[in-house]
Amino acid sequence: MQPHDAGASARKTDAGEPEQRLTDGHVGTLVRERPREHQGAMAHTLHLGALLALTGGALDAYGFIRYGVFTNAQTGNFVLLTISAARGRWQHALRYAPPILAFVGGVLTVEALKRPRLAALFRHPQRAALLLEVVMLAGVGLLPGGTPDLLVTALIVFTSSVQFSAFRTLVDTAASTTMTTANVRTAAQNVYLALVDHDREAARRARHFLVVIGVFLTGALAGAWLTALLGTRAIWIAAALVAVCLLRNLRDERQGRAGSTA
Repeated sequence: MQPHDAGASARKTDAGEPEQRLTDGHVGTLVRERPREHQGAMAHTLHLGALLALTGGALDAYGFIRYGVFTNAQTGNFVLLTISAARGRWQHALRYAPPILAFVGGVLTVEALKRPRLAALFRHPQRAALLLEVVMLAGVGLLPGGTPDLLVTALIVFTSSVQFSAFRTLVDTAASTTMTTANVRTAAQNVYLALVDHDREAARRARHFLVVIGVFLTGALAGAWLTALLGTRAIWIAAALVAVCLLRNLRDERQGRAGSTA
């Protein structure tokens, strides 16, 4: 592993693409080293990522058990839509369209929060995203029993998309708290680098990603159990978890400011 050039703002990756640094308020792709003075704050970011992954797993299990659609990863919904269409079951195929559109809506919402006018109102887009997620999940739990399933699933997918779009970095590496495929790839890659190249940073990243993957699976297991036990009200557990994430975000920021001024 080549030494990191502290004087460069970006460098080339194996694919020839620039490897961006992680800067405050922006998501980078892969940063090899952490500034020593911010290690404490970054460790707390791992805790926040784990809490978000717990929520992501619970929401995915809730959505699939209650409504038969994937609320996080839309690949499954795309596949189910095309299979139903290929079989001529157009009405069944259309049930997967609202979640996909809701996911797009969540992405656009997070992007809108970064625009200058909205940024002036919401100085912390991630915090605004978490607050929006808490309100919407709590609201879903209050919907009457006769509410159409398509509306309920669309609202849940929207909140999952907001989380997916607002939190895309685990400590210093691109990651997801709402799905695991990319996380498994990153974990496997870093385990290989740690074992073969004795790369300490890779070993650290591997540990972090294995934790998040395990927590996501735990959330899915707990979500399945709570959904069977509580039914619709299980969504409030997810809302409470996001509220804890919001409090954790506030705490991490305060500790980060304290560390930077020390």
